[in-house]
Formats: sequence, structure tokens, C-alpha cells
Amino acid sequence: MGKASSASLLLSFLTLSLFVAETYANRQVQALNKLHKSKFFTGNSQTDRSEFEVEEVVLDGIVHSQEGLKEKDRIQGLPGQPQVGFSQYGGYVTVDKLAGRAFYYYFVEAERSQHTLPLLLWLNGGPGCSSLAYGAMQELGPFRVNSDGKTLHMNMFSWNKVANVLFLESPAGVGFSYSNKSTDYSSSGDKKTAADNYLFLVNWLERFPEYKNRDFFIAGESYAGHYVPQLAHTILHHNKKANKAIISLKGILIGNAVINDVTDSEGLYDYLASHAIISDRAAYVNKACDFSSKIQKSECDAAAEEVGNNIAYIDLYNIYAPLCKSTKLTPLPKPYSVVTDPCSESYVYAYMNRKDVQEALHANVTHLKFDWEPCSDVVKWVQSASTVLPLLHEFLNNSLRVWIFSGDIDGRVPITSTKYSVKKMELPVKTVWHPWFSHGEVGGYSEVYKGGLTLATVREAGHQVPSYQPARALTLIKYFLDGTPLPGPPKRKA
Repeated sequence: MGKASSASLLLSFLTLSLFVAETYANRQVQALNKLHKSKFFTGNSQTDRSEFEVEEVVLDGIVHSQEGLKEKDRIQGLPGQPQVGFSQYGGYVTVDKLAGRAFYYYFVEAERSQHTLPLLLWLNGGPGCSSLAYGAMQELGPFRVNSDGKTLHMNMFSWNKVANVLFLESPAGVGFSYSNKSTDYSSSGDKKTAADNYLFLVNWLERFPEYKNRDFFIAGESYAGHYVPQLAHTILHHNKKANKAIISLKGILIGNAVINDVTDSEGLYDYLASHAIISDRAAYVNKACDFSSKIQKSECDAAAEEVGNNIAYIDLYNIYAPLCKSTKLTPLPKPYSVVTDPCSESYVYAYMNRKDVQEALHANVTHLKFDWEPCSDVVKWVQSASTVLPLLHEFLNNSLRVWIFSGDIDGRVPITSTKYSVKKMELPVKTVWHPWFSHGEVGGYSEVYKGGLTLATVREAGHQVPSYQPARALTLIKYFLDGTPLPGPPKRKA
């Protein structure tokens, strides 16, 4: 018999991984697994430079009047929220009038110095997962939802301590974002999402003109390893075409990011073996099944089954995290800690589907036919690049800041995969691998490359780094925005 194809091998492995995700983990897990199943099953994983061709737009035709809309979007207060001293906004920006396609955003200004601090756009991945569900309410936003699904508590390590933070639900069909053209939901992909995200931004900046010339950064995690670079590429394209900075992009930050299919897959097996979750033999066979014709199908099937059995009862997105034991709400809020509750997705789902919450957010104004979901049930992904590494080279050649971070206990898009991907870029090392520090402890490890790329781990963090290590994540984003090296060890007392 011949070798198992990479399609059948990965389909077998990810089918079981998807079952595990549905049983124990969150919806962002399911979305990423579904994408990888479809890509490898259909063979839709080829990329050339044409994948990154930007859809041409005439700005005069797509920038709509935003007069008076900013104040209409001001959020007076969310149900059950603590008192705060910063402004919040939420609402819709139309990206296609003809199709009736509009994206929902949530924006929190910085706690202090909002007139001078940069603008940061955060994108969650999936594809098809909500930045409101994860980024805003479980990771880096100012609030976390309590276990009663009705009230909020403060996130003391919110990123609006160092930036004005914009969360976007994209593409259409994700969260509260929608289209009146149903085929938009079944034709989502990288290029279309990048174009729509750009249209959103130029119109949002008309609504908030005080941010037009502000330093702008894009950050995200997981499949946003595609969203962020492709939006940055689109911004650069239009800036060069207009011979001016339409959007003042300064850099990108991506975490536990899907950036290169081959190394993502290879690094996953090596990570699981090195962390004693699967055997060295299983890792070797699974990789050989992908790239060699010498392995028999029976060996491939047995190795894939072994991997599935060994990950079946852990959260692959944080290999040491407790699992959610009950998704039920509690009559009163449970005591909370700075680390996100493993059942928090259930609390956020309940909160976001409350009518009073949607009214306060200025959301669901068209009364969508589907519930708000953390990850979309209606979006179908039809186009995905196999790598974004050429774009990272482009950014470095254009003097943009590029940081890649990785929670070091994520098994789904692990640090091993990211290190393999960065190695393929063949960049000269400027500062060798070394520890960086946060609040007097090792926050992680970092290596800096000539040209402007920084690779950093975050110690004891899973896939959603700010959920598991909020203090270290805040240190990371502060130094990224400042454009300074991550801090070294604290000075010892004499």
C-alpha cells in the first residue's frame, strides 16, 4: 500500500481534535480546526503572490458621510458595569451600501492621555470568531463578564491603559456584523476580508477624524495571523498609490498565529512530543506521512489515532489549563481572579444575547435571524493563503515594526511552529535568545532580528495570551507600542 495523503492524515487527526474542542474547549478552537480540515481535504492551500493582490477601490466612492454618527455611537454605560472614567463607543460602519454589508465595532478610549496615545485595532481569528467575544470580553478589554451573565468586573490589565483600542467583528456574519446579501456569508475568504476591513477603517476614521493622523497599529491572534498582515498589506498598497499616509500604519503584532501551513503542522507534532503528550514515534510518523512516500497507510492511521487518544481529554489551546466543568450561569457572581474563568465563554454568550446589552451597545439594530455567537455558524470560508511570510518580509522592507508573540503552553499553534516559520524567513539575528521580565519575574523569552522583527514567548500562557497572563501581556503590548526592547532583569539590591 502507498502512503496516506496529507489530506487524509490531517482530516483524521483534526476530526478527532474537533470532537475534543466541541466537548471541552471554546468556539474559536472549532473554527480553526474546521478551516484546517477543509483546506487540507480540498487541497486549497496553494499560495503565490496573486493571493496578495489588493482589490482596487476608489476612495471617493466608498467613503461615506459620517457626520453626527460618532455621538450616536457613544455608549452611556453597559448593564452591570463598574464606574469608569473613559469613553466607550459601539455601532455599525457600512462597507458596501449596495449589498447592505455593515461591520460592528466596539471602541474604548485610553484611560489617560487618549489624545496622544496610539490607536490599536484588535482582530480575533477563527476564521469567523468575534473580537468582541474574545479580545474585548475575555482578553484585553476593560471588562470581564461575571458568572451570573448579567454583570461585569474590571480587567485591571486592560490594554486601554496604553492605547485607544478598537475591536472589530469581521467579516459579515461574525458577531453583530451582517450583510443583506446572503451570498456574502458563503463566500468569505482572506482577500475579501482584507478589503472589507480596509473599507471599514477608512470610514471609521471619517467618523473619528481625531485619529486620522495618529500612530496606528494592528494586533491579533490565531487566524488573525492572516487577517493582520493582509490588512497591513492593503494599507501599504493604498498609501503608496495615493503617495500619502491615508492610514498611519506603524507596525503589527500577532500572537500564536497561523502564518505558514507547512511549519504550523510540523511544529504541532514536535511540540506535543517534546511536552510528553504524544510519543516521539507518533510525531515522527505523522510528519513522515505528510512528506514521505515510505510510510504505510496503516502506520499513518495508527499514529494519527494515537495522537487523537492522547489529546482527547486536555485543552489543546492551553495544555495545562483546567477544563470548564459547567456552562451554567450562577445566581450570584463567583469570586474572580485576573486569569479568565475557563467557562467565561458561556458567561459572555449569555450577556451578549441580552436585549438590554444589545441596546446599550447599539448592536443588532436589524434584528438578525441568528443569535450572537462567539464564532459564526453562518460564515463559510472559501479562500485561504497557505503562507503570509512574504508579507512579513514586505513590512520589514518598509520599516514597519513586526512582533510575533507566542504563549508557550498553547499546543494548537505552538511556539515550535512559530519558531520554524520565523527560521524560514532567514533573517540575521540582532539579539540572541534571552529572557525578558515583567513585574520582577521572567515574562518569557525573546529573540530580535535585523530589519525589525521581534519574536517573544509569554511564559505560562495559552493560545489567548491576555486571558492567561494578563500582566505579562500588558508589558508586551506596552513595549511593542513604544518600540523599545522588552525589559531585562530588575536591578538587584546592593
